[in-house]
Amino acid sequence: MPIGKYPAIHFVNTISQHTRTHSYTAANWQHFNKNGIVRSFVASREKYLLVKRGFDILFSILVITLVISWLLPLVALLIKLDTKGPVFFRQKRIGKKGEPFTCLKFRTMVLNDMADEEPAKEDDERITRAGKLLRKINIDELPQFFNVLAGQMSVVGPRPHMISDCIRFSFVIPSYQFRSLMRPGITGWAQVNGYHGTIRDYESIIIRYYWDAQYVRKAGVWLDARIIGTTITRGMKNLIAVCFGPRSVPH
Repeated sequence: MPIGKYPAIHFVNTISQHTRTHSYTAANWQHFNKNGIVRSFVASREKYLLVKRGFDILFSILVITLVISWLLPLVALLIKLDTKGPVFFRQKRIGKKGEPFTCLKFRTMVLNDMADEEPAKEDDERITRAGKLLRKINIDELPQFFNVLAGQMSVVGPRPHMISDCIRFSFVIPSYQFRSLMRPGITGWAQVNGYHGTIRDYESIIIRYYWDAQYVRKAGVWLDARIIGTTITRGMKNLIAVCFGPRSVPH
């Protein structure tokens, strides 16, 4: 879809330090609440949000019980044999209503001081051998089902960004906090449309925000089902490609 079809987004050249630093604080969201945006959103989606939360709890329990319970020891052993350091990578991310939370992942990089400032890039030297495999088949994201069970994330929603990225992206898109009306997700509409991985430029930020904002506006049971179905199908194709053939699976 050409960039011209996306909603108009105004670039900003200067934003005060106060605005940049406090874009995602509780005080800012209280002001957002005063405008009635959050209350009206919840009121208009109350039944859907209840169904969504119920599904999140059930689905995350099933994944933790049937998959993570036996896969965790294997992945932990793989990580420990490859490099020194913890099995899990914990990082502060921005959640619903701008509240920070600790996001869990399997550790895929060597321990480094830039993990909270510099996202991983393609062919990043910090990524371990085990990490390359885990990232290729998206197993590194599985611990986030514990975040889903805790109510910090959802199975489907805009992907959670680290705090430094949210501050940077708010330079480009003043309404960036709109995507935080929903719980962040393990998968999302931007991801199934091919927009995942490294964010390289302004256009990448804008396109991802477009799909995130569209999801917030149009979220529903059937859209969530489509996104989950597409994610599982692509995940299985990637797994088969890694295990049985050298040919990469297109996204």
